[in-house]
Amino acid sequence: MSASPARIAAFDILLRVETQDAYAVELLHSEKVSRLSAADRNLAMQLVMGVLRWQSRLDSAIAEIASGKHSVNKLDPEVRLSLRLAIFQLRFLERIPESAAVNESVELVKRARKRSAVPFVNAVLRKIARGVEPAIPSAFSTAEELAQWFSQPQWLVEGWLKQFGIEKTRLICEANQATPQTTLRLNVGAESANTVVAELAGEGVEVEAGALLTSALRVVSGDVTRTAAFRERRVAIQDEASQLVAALVGKGERILDCCAAPGGKTSAIALNNPESEIIAVELYPQRAQMMQRFITAPNVQVITADAIDLPVSGSFDRVLADVPCSGTGTLARNPEIKWKLQQSDIDDLHKRQVAILNAALDRIGPNGRVVYSTCSLEERENVGAVDEALRGRTGFRLLDCRSLLEELKTSGSLTWQDIESLTDGPNLRTLQGVHPCDGFFAAVIEKI
Repeated sequence: MSASPARIAAFDILLRVETQDAYAVELLHSEKVSRLSAADRNLAMQLVMGVLRWQSRLDSAIAEIASGKHSVNKLDPEVRLSLRLAIFQLRFLERIPESAAVNESVELVKRARKRSAVPFVNAVLRKIARGVEPAIPSAFSTAEELAQWFSQPQWLVEGWLKQFGIEKTRLICEANQATPQTTLRLNVGAESANTVVAELAGEGVEVEAGALLTSALRVVSGDVTRTAAFRERRVAIQDEASQLVAALVGKGERILDCCAAPGGKTSAIALNNPESEIIAVELYPQRAQMMQRFITAPNVQVITADAIDLPVSGSFDRVLADVPCSGTGTLARNPEIKWKLQQSDIDDLHKRQVAILNAALDRIGPNGRVVYSTCSLEERENVGAVDEALRGRTGFRLLDCRSLLEELKTSGSLTWQDIESLTDGPNLRTLQGVHPCDGFFAAVIEKI
């Protein structure tokens, strides 16, 4: 007997995520996975994302049985992952036969050349009781309770509780454990939108209107990545909060995107500014090359450079500083982040973010604007970075995003009715679970 292609693919991806600096989403869209049948691709994705989302709950189940020299952290990665895969199937996937979950995980251990661990894996899995996970508690009162139930690092939950309160934090944790709906950005003018929708329907992809923006579509069913519209860049996968940040940039004759990869916001800005000069900067050459293939707008120049030391002269009317961040607003899509992230990482990111924002402020012309944004929920990366960059500076003011959102609503770009819920003080603030999108932050700073 050998393990199924879906479980082999899932195991190999999880092993790379566990032992290398790899990300599950990228690996799940690799050529190796694309060669699988549709059913195997779906199962592989379900297994990978499920194991990463519920990792601490799965490890707790292992720890209940394994002890001493077999404690979870002391297990070889291959053994630990085979156990997680089996327990996830036993506890969270009712349609998977128990024999398949157990036997194929044992086969994965053999395939990984860890035959000496086979008796241990067999013994643990035979003791794991199959059953439906208990119903979610009606209320939570502490960060520890939320972290344990929703399989989140407690230190992150504690920070969210301080910022957002118990109810919003619960919604964030719930959203982190759910499969997010795929959202598209139309990369064509409004006059072509209906044509694209009809084409997608003809290729088996059903969509509905976006929840926040007229530029967005939500995928109801079907695989958009296999359509002509996706291949030809007429639609792109992009979360609505990310699209909203790009919309806040507005219009200008000369626009700079400081940290542009993978290019979604750059493309959205270019669509709104077809006659403008747009410079998109990316630090890493490989990502810059990918951007050049991704972006079809002729008025975008992609440059490989550090945003802190740009080889570009002159000032800009608009600058987007969508800085590198922890990504805690995207944990439903990138669940491995929560297990890799440390508090020290937040401090290191904060320093880099402040440096990039300072460089962006130095590049802005009179009456120009900098949009500083992250897909993080962490206060130190958001308000903390903006406050530090503006401290001691004169000639700048923080704009109230409410007025900018009202302008987008008046123009017909923004369809979300409750603008107040999209703001926190003067800044844009979306929260996964509270809003139908990822968690994003944006501050708009104007040079007086």
